[in-house]
Amino acid sequence: MIYTLTLNPSVDYIVKLGSFKLGELNRTNNEAKFPGGKGINVSRVLKQMGTESEALGFVGGFTGTYIEQFLHEENIETDFVRVEEDTRINIKLKTAKETEINAGGPAISEADFQLLIEKIKKLGKTDLIVLAGSIPTSLPVGTYEELVKICRENGTQFVVDAEGDLLKKVIPFQPFLIKPNHHELGDLFQVSISTPEEVIPYGKELINMGAQNVIVSLADKGAVFLNKEMILYAKVPKGQVKNSVGAGDSMVAGFLAAYSQTKDWLEAFKFSVASGSATAFSLGLCTKEKALDVMKQVEITEIG
Repeated sequence: MIYTLTLNPSVDYIVKLGSFKLGELNRTNNEAKFPGGKGINVSRVLKQMGTESEALGFVGGFTGTYIEQFLHEENIETDFVRVEEDTRINIKLKTAKETEINAGGPAISEADFQLLIEKIKKLGKTDLIVLAGSIPTSLPVGTYEELVKICRENGTQFVVDAEGDLLKKVIPFQPFLIKPNHHELGDLFQVSISTPEEVIPYGKELINMGAQNVIVSLADKGAVFLNKEMILYAKVPKGQVKNSVGAGDSMVAGFLAAYSQTKDWLEAFKFSVASGSATAFSLGLCTKEKALDVMKQVEITEIG
């Protein structure tokens, strides 16, 4: 079973306006709301791909109830820890330029965290968990490390989609997959990376450090996949980018969905790139049909 973990989910309130004038009354042209959070996005895309998952994390209040109900309506299983304060609302203001207002999120008590730990301890060798996104300020900075140690003890595979020190500290625990973009990879090694060729030596270093599989996305310059067996480069398809939110999460979901069905690295990587691109070319998260259509344009080259 695949599990996804979102420690600080949100209700994303998306507001579109023709223009925005500070200090004046502004009226919307269009608006929508969705459950937000990287792990939740992975679960939603996995469902589109016909792969079951269960969403874990912390939710509270009427906004937390909304997230649970939304996911249940999409037939996605949840097992959230309920907390006292409300799940946050993040505002995405779309005008000529996009502005985001992200709330801090509810406080997570030690008792709440222990309830989550008990859920992680129940996972086994046939399970995989995706740890995605930031850690709430009320939780210890070593939260991911504590959770992946439990996974290692249980024999549970895990994926980490996070930035900076959060990612660096868990790589020695041998994650099944990590997916930094080229900026995040550069930050890890304090270099500037802008081409697929520049990705390779640092991607290999991540493998040497412990990662089993690495995908590095380079926006319109494609993506690189590395493990101990192969290095692959994908040229991304052409299309109008309508939405960058969730594209990376879609890549993770596409990879896991395809690999769980085929056990083929190349096919999993190809579908990963197609899923990420399909989301970028859509107003929301991708569908399986859109990803399969985009996949026809994805070109994979083996390097070395």
